[in-house]
Amino acid sequence: MKRRALMENLWAKEKYRVMMHSQGHYNLIRKELKQDIEMEWLETLIGQALEKTPDPGAVINTFQHMWGYFKKVCSEKEKREYMRLKEEYIHNLNRPDDLFSFIRKMANKYKVKYLQNSTILYK
Repeated sequence: MKRRALMENLWAKEKYRVMMHSQGHYNLIRKELKQDIEMEWLETLIGQALEKTPDPGAVINTFQHMWGYFKKVCSEKEKREYMRLKEEYIHNLNRPDDLFSFIRKMANKYKVKYLQNSTILYK
């Protein structure tokens, strides 16, 4: 696999985890990938992002982005489950793992390969 394809593959896998940990790094990596960067620099930026502790707003933002893959195909019951999990998280009644466990279940049910390959669902 060519270097560029390897970098894009790595970014596809790590994108949502980076988004949850650091929106700043997420934006920087997207900008950097528009240039000709080295794999080591991409890995460094991802590593720096993952050192940051996610804040609740970033967790919800990431959850909502990932939910976007299902909002038009899901059942009403699944939509209610999404809303319930989100509200519970906002009120400190569940953990990020509960949110992403639900997304993993949905990705598997609806066979969304892009999400199935995301490290945030299988850390």
